[in-house]
Amino acid sequence: MIIDGTLVDSNDLHVLAWREAFESIGITFSEPEIHAQIGKGADMLIPALVPDLDAATCQELGKLQGEIFRRKYRASVKPFRHAFELLAHSSECQQQVVLASSASQDDLSHYMEELNIRELVAATTSGGEVENTKPSPDIFSTALAKLKGVTAEEVMVVGDSPYDVEAARKIGISTVALRSGGFADELLRNAGAIAIYDAVAALLSDYANSPLGHHSD
Repeated sequence: MIIDGTLVDSNDLHVLAWREAFESIGITFSEPEIHAQIGKGADMLIPALVPDLDAATCQELGKLQGEIFRRKYRASVKPFRHAFELLAHSSECQQQVVLASSASQDDLSHYMEELNIRELVAATTSGGEVENTKPSPDIFSTALAKLKGVTAEEVMVVGDSPYDVEAARKIGISTVALRSGGFADELLRNAGAIAIYDAVAALLSDYANSPLGHHSD
């Protein structure tokens, strides 16, 4: 499962941090322009918005965005309703819960503590562990490698952005998408989402009938 935008309501706050980071080097983007790229890590987001920016500046900009986010916005991030219950129910269904996110390990650990889900999580993968973040499949292939004896066909991603769906699809993993990330159904569906729910609460209430429920049979 993805953390940002799926289990916690952080996407809009990441947008604000990115806007401040870009403005620090004299570049202004509207919030919708930045939001359209949320779900990617800094290595993919920055070149999508500023293709000619040199590598050193990209690295510094990504670092600055993380600092701004943690200093000004992370404390305001709230879990989506029933986020804990969704993971607990998955665990009760004998499904291994893995968190695979482009977020930093620091952010990932913070959210796990806030959600009180550490005991429910079998493995994690953060942006710092991979060469390329989403929509590259590295995040998910790294996570899959931590599940011994598990194939891509046995795994299902729950994500909130078309980049989650696209990255998972590249290595044969299906995705249930949530609207909580703020992306249109058309984008999620065109990326390959096999089902779309409003947020984790809606997925939990329909778990038995959802692709996740069928996956546990």
